[in-house]
Amino acid sequence: MPRKEQGWVTFQTSEDERKILEEFCEQSQRTKTEILRELVRSLNQHSSTPISPPSKQEKQEDTYTQKPERESNIQKKSLKVSSRNILKGVVKRVIYGAVNSEVTLEIIHKVELTSIITRASAEELELAEGKEAYAVIKSNDIVIARE
Repeated sequence: MPRKEQGWVTFQTSEDERKILEEFCEQSQRTKTEILRELVRSLNQHSSTPISPPSKQEKQEDTYTQKPERESNIQKKSLKVSSRNILKGVVKRVIYGAVNSEVTLEIIHKVELTSIITRASAEELELAEGKEAYAVIKSNDIVIARE
């Protein structure tokens, strides 16, 4: 089946734009598809007025005067997860390794869950002792999340 019939969207980007997207994907540990879907969905929320395409002069100014942004301007939303086994807890300890981190949550007094997640994820979630977080259990995996 051709890509157009499957809902594929393709477009050309500059080498710099590709590098920015790839770096963002690596830092956020999400795929290009996930990032672009989130971006497209956010357009609906932010555009109450029609967006006019930039003029030729604006395009030239943009090319020569603006530096590419490395941070996302996408607003973070409250956490919604498809898993039904979500346990709220408090971070008891985080042991950072070179690649992975061991995170222990205390769910209730003396009931702890431990998960191994990437160091980048632990840093992105800003996990630290005493902070609230969630254990999201899917099958045999425990995923750590924060609001």
